[in-house]
Amino acid sequence: QVHLVESGGGLVQPGASLRLSCTASGTIVRINVMGWYRQAPGKQRDLVASITGDGGTNYADSVKGRFTISRDNAKNTVALQMNNLEPEDTAVYFCNMGIYSGYQSNYRVLDYWGQGTQVTVSS
Repeated sequence: QVHLVESGGGLVQPGASLRLSCTASGTIVRINVMGWYRQAPGKQRDLVASITGDGGTNYADSVKGRFTISRDNAKNTVALQMNNLEPEDTAVYFCNMGIYSGYQSNYRVLDYWGQGTQVTVSS
C-alpha cells in the first residue's frame, strides 16, 4: 500500500509565500509524474503544476512565474513553492503521484492522492 502525506498549508496575507510538501511512503519502485491540484469551494479540481520523472514541468497559466514545482526522487517527495500569493489562490491543495509498485500494483502505474491541505490567502 502507498500513502501520500502533505504539509505546509496555512493562512497568509496577499503577497506572502508558502511551501507545500508531499511525501510518498510504502512499496514504491518508481514514481512517474508528480503534481499539485487545487479545488476551491464549489469548483472543480484543477491542475496547478506537474513534473515528470526527468524534471519536465507544466504550470497553469494563473500561477506561471509565481509557483515552482520540484521533486526529490531519493525522498519520494514533491514540493510546491508558492510566491506572491493572491486571494484567488485560496483552495485545498492536493498532491498526486503516478506510482509503480511492481507486482503489488499488478505491474501497473496507479494514481494516488494526498489528503489535501488548506491554503487561505486573505488580508
